[in-house]
Amino acid sequence: MQFDFTAEENAFRDEVRRFIAGHYPPELRARQCAHQPLGKADYLSWHRILASKGWVAPHWPVAYGGTGWSQTQLYIWAEETARADCVPVITFGTGLLASVLFQFASEAQKQAHLPGIYSGEVWWCQGYSEPGAGSDLASLRTRAERRQDSDGSDYYLVNGQKTWTTLAQFADWGFFLVRTDPNSKPQAGISFLLIDMRSPGVTVRPIITLDGEHEVNDIFLDNVKVPVENRIHAENQGWTCAKALLAHERTGISRVAASKRALEKLRQMAQVESSDNGGALIDDPFFRRKLTELEIDLVALDVTLLRTVAAASGGKAPGPESSLLKINGTEIQQRLQELALEAAGHYGAPRARDCLGPDQPVGPDHAVGVAEAYFNGRKTTIFGGSNEIQRNIIAKMILGL
Repeated sequence: MQFDFTAEENAFRDEVRRFIAGHYPPELRARQCAHQPLGKADYLSWHRILASKGWVAPHWPVAYGGTGWSQTQLYIWAEETARADCVPVITFGTGLLASVLFQFASEAQKQAHLPGIYSGEVWWCQGYSEPGAGSDLASLRTRAERRQDSDGSDYYLVNGQKTWTTLAQFADWGFFLVRTDPNSKPQAGISFLLIDMRSPGVTVRPIITLDGEHEVNDIFLDNVKVPVENRIHAENQGWTCAKALLAHERTGISRVAASKRALEKLRQMAQVESSDNGGALIDDPFFRRKLTELEIDLVALDVTLLRTVAAASGGKAPGPESSLLKINGTEIQQRLQELALEAAGHYGAPRARDCLGPDQPVGPDHAVGVAEAYFNGRKTTIFGGSNEIQRNIIAKMILGL
């Protein structure tokens, strides 16, 4: 489905397309086309180009490096970067932490951290989930006890464990939820701390996921000293920061533009893959029905996102409607992955290319990685607050139940 844009907005779309075509790193494109794992340098190569252009954080306030784009332009930007298969700008710093800093940090804290986020010099990770405190995040146990150094300066002594921490193996800094008051009710005793990952006592241990990749990690915090000035907002008021951050995260997790691109690729795959009756898979009525139902649901989600865009244009911050986007967006992502695996057939066997010799045919290029994407995608309905939790939020905040 195509939406109508103004002539000015269409001109902006053309400008974005020209910029991507002329500046996207060819070495990065080659690695993507060869289905090679991407590392920190790969992500930062595109990040730094965008930072040099002034487009790496288009949603930021203009005073801090934002573009001043309208909400519709931001929507077009997301569509075009997905259409061109650009690697995403890692959002932990530019999206999640920045949203908290702009709302709750002091000016000194903004000046200390925003430039490094923008340039890509400082890579951030998110220390929220713990063993036993994932969707029930308020039950977290990582403790931060306030102490005083011999020189009279205050600090927190942090002990605990965080888990499922995405790309923490690359992180220079992390933002963490910690318990600073164990005696108050769960949400009231949490603070939001920024921790230098090079601090003594910080240990990062890899977790290898079902797709065979090292994407997430355990983080162990053993008597880590954190200066009090690294706390954002007031002590024991970190839950306010956490909720604001999660609203932004859940909106981003919906990945509508990326799903539209995935649907396009899936349709192309179905045009060349064969069905059981010998014709093209796209002509199989059962597969075509599933593909059409998926497209209808994706269009409906896109319209919902545009409503959110319209609300944001009026200055409204993401609210409980972000839970709607999170639920439907992640479930659509999984359905896309399931249909891609179905379309690939036996060519989608996990790591088939690793099992066969280098000269053995292993099927078409479009089938490479579909099984890994399927396995990795099982997490999307869990992280950022499980979809079950999101339905509870909708019931309470929207339906008033």
